[in-house]
Amino acid sequence: MKERTGIVTIHGNPLTLLGPELKPGDKAPDFTLADNDLKPKTLADFAGKVLIISSVPSLDTPTCDLETRRFNKEAAGLGPDIKILTVSMDLPFAQKRWCGAAGVEAVATLSDYVSAGFGQAYGVLIKELHLLARAVFVVDRTGAIKYVEIVKEVATEPDYDAALKAARALA
Repeated sequence: MKERTGIVTIHGNPLTLLGPELKPGDKAPDFTLADNDLKPKTLADFAGKVLIISSVPSLDTPTCDLETRRFNKEAAGLGPDIKILTVSMDLPFAQKRWCGAAGVEAVATLSDYVSAGFGQAYGVLIKELHLLARAVFVVDRTGAIKYVEIVKEVATEPDYDAALKAARALA
């Protein structure tokens, strides 16, 4: 497994990411994630949609909470052709509880807890923490990655406007 350093930090401390560096133009890797009811979800389940895939360390942390609530709010104005997925290592039960408490219904929260396969395939698995780095990927209807942001400092929010602009341009 490829190890990449110097890309992300937490509170200024460097971390190691496992997996490849994905770039615009790359084919989005397939994944199998668990939804809130423990049912498997794959990339194919979202075929024909423009995807904003947001990976976060844990919904139960302040920045991840803010980010997912913000994407949930933005989802209302995006229309039916754009789907927002938030992926974390949180257990599906915790994701479901968090969504209920936060009133998040427009974003699909998916868990990578079983194998960390998404984290490894998308190059966002943090070796030291076994959590996902904060990142945003925009994938077009054909499964090609069109936008990537790996957030340098895990405790900061992504560039929402850039990700939303990239997704809207594809819808």
